[in-house]
Amino acid sequence: MTGIERLRDEVAAHLVRARERTTLLTGSVDDHDLVRQHSKLMSPLVWDLAHIGNQEELWLVRDVGGREPVRSDIDELYDAFKHARANRPELPLLGPAEARGYVGEVRDKVFDVLETSPLEGSRLVDGGFAFGMIVQHEQQHDETMLATHQLRVGPAVLDAPPPPRGAPVGPAEVLVPAGPFTMGTSTEAWALDNERPAHQAHTDAFFIDTTPVTNARYAEFVEDGGYADRRWWSEAGWAHVVKTPLVAPRFWERDGDRWYRTAFGTTAPLDPDQPVVHVCYHEAEAFARWAGRRLPTEVEWEKAARFDPATGRSRRWPWGDEDPTEAHANLGQRHLSPAPVGAYPAGVSALGVHQLIGDVWEWTSTDFHGYGGFEVFPYAEYSQVFFGPDYKVLRGGSFGSDRSAVRSTFRNWDYPIRRQIFAGFRCARDASPEESV
Repeated sequence: MTGIERLRDEVAAHLVRARERTTLLTGSVDDHDLVRQHSKLMSPLVWDLAHIGNQEELWLVRDVGGREPVRSDIDELYDAFKHARANRPELPLLGPAEARGYVGEVRDKVFDVLETSPLEGSRLVDGGFAFGMIVQHEQQHDETMLATHQLRVGPAVLDAPPPPRGAPVGPAEVLVPAGPFTMGTSTEAWALDNERPAHQAHTDAFFIDTTPVTNARYAEFVEDGGYADRRWWSEAGWAHVVKTPLVAPRFWERDGDRWYRTAFGTTAPLDPDQPVVHVCYHEAEAFARWAGRRLPTEVEWEKAARFDPATGRSRRWPWGDEDPTEAHANLGQRHLSPAPVGAYPAGVSALGVHQLIGDVWEWTSTDFHGYGGFEVFPYAEYSQVFFGPDYKVLRGGSFGSDRSAVRSTFRNWDYPIRRQIFAGFRCARDASPEESV
């Protein structure tokens, strides 16, 4: 088998796996739930479904394949920049049956294109990039649909086994030495434009939490009156607390002296050892200040994840260069919650930092921007239009992220008030001169 044949098989497997997940998420509810808007923050699930097919048609059927359009009449309906999520239920969307038929027809044509594409010869297809971009797009929307399921009211419709149990992880924080490291990538075939190019970045010595902040630790902040104490909040954060108002992470409820969390239609006692999830940037920042710490910068996060002090090089993943397995990280919706800290010792970084990939997206203190040498590819609306101070960078992926759509270099971003995403955080602090040696 040639290298191109192996790549073709790999692409096909990724496409099938993504579609199986999409089918699970859209097939687990009835048609009424598919067309409902479960939150103004989210699209109806049926919009996500047809949008997945439309992007696949635009890039793979028409652009890569040079084929005739399947449904050019719906392009504007499923253009995410033309219609805000809150307004999408009012559009003349494809119904559930029509949407399923459409995405199926598009996928059949995509497999025909895949069989004939050389997967080399232009930047768009080299290494299967365009196919990989569409795989990632579908998996990203699958995670978005999973967040819609979390917001859905009604009996549980999704099921998954619990994550593995946690274990001791040693010291609470890890020292990351001062110096340069290689950040970003110029070699990952499916890396997106905002991850590029690879470049030298520098940090002073700092400490970073060995694990994400847990429910138990975050509950201490809540119980200490953290949400009522202006000292811990930025000006924007405090304004948000007062306006909303915020009193605890989203989906937490107090009953007597116990906290409970509702996840995907099931309410259960809060697991103290799981990373806290569904907190916005402002909450993460306030906790860090209360704890006498701060949020890591994006550069610090990636250095903690990738830098190998023994060799001085940056690894592809925290644990090495091999792709993630079930032993390395909580990814791919295998479980419907973050795993307790210490559950993935095989995924520890060279510096000794745990669970940097999967479980919860981690807020950083960095505004979203392009690296020096950034080049739009293949379209500005993927990332460039979001550059600026309105968005904060998140790193590492969540239990709802797929391994095809998250990397140690992968950059997510969102508004600092967002809580419906599967986001948590870990803290950092500067190292004193005495601690740096």
